[in-house]
Amino acid sequence: MVVPAKHAWNHGRIIGQKRPLLPKHVWAIRVRLELAGATRDLALFNLAIDSKLRGCDLVRLKVSDVFAAGTIKERVSILQSKTGKPVRFEITEGTRKSLKEWINHPLMIGHAYLWPGRFHDRPHISTRQYARLLKEWVQSIGLEPSAYGTHSMRRTKVAQIYKKTGNLRAVQLLLGHTKMDSTVRYLGVELEDALAISEGVEI
Repeated sequence: MVVPAKHAWNHGRIIGQKRPLLPKHVWAIRVRLELAGATRDLALFNLAIDSKLRGCDLVRLKVSDVFAAGTIKERVSILQSKTGKPVRFEITEGTRKSLKEWINHPLMIGHAYLWPGRFHDRPHISTRQYARLLKEWVQSIGLEPSAYGTHSMRRTKVAQIYKKTGNLRAVQLLLGHTKMDSTVRYLGVELEDALAISEGVEI
């Protein structure tokens, strides 16, 4: 009797750290969502980039976290569910505009959560739903979905910050990491990066 070979769980998948989106990818997805009139998805995508939050914290955001006295806040502080420690993030002008449009949308009437679920037993979307949306977004601009995940969104802005400034401490604070080595691993900082930064500094 021939026993069929079992495939490993990761057979055919791209594994390892998920790539951050590049600025051109971010703009391409934004344009597609705007043209499609996808008010919620555009607000979710924009805030995911700005906030740099883990998916579990992003989906649990409440309207009151980002909205007060009739306006969208420019800076927000929340407690991270993984560490129990606060993290702050900025909301840029374009994201504030898309958030206000979504909060004023008829579908948002009576909802406390920023991304309400479709069913009564789920007050907000799940991280799995968020991951599915991300897959649709990256596929829409021709990217390989298995190369990107919810952490791609978390890493997108900080990857650009690190690339432009080389400031790991700033990135550590923005991600809410307690240890610098976590930030180094998360960004995938290699010796070549460190040497390139060092070469750019003359004493």
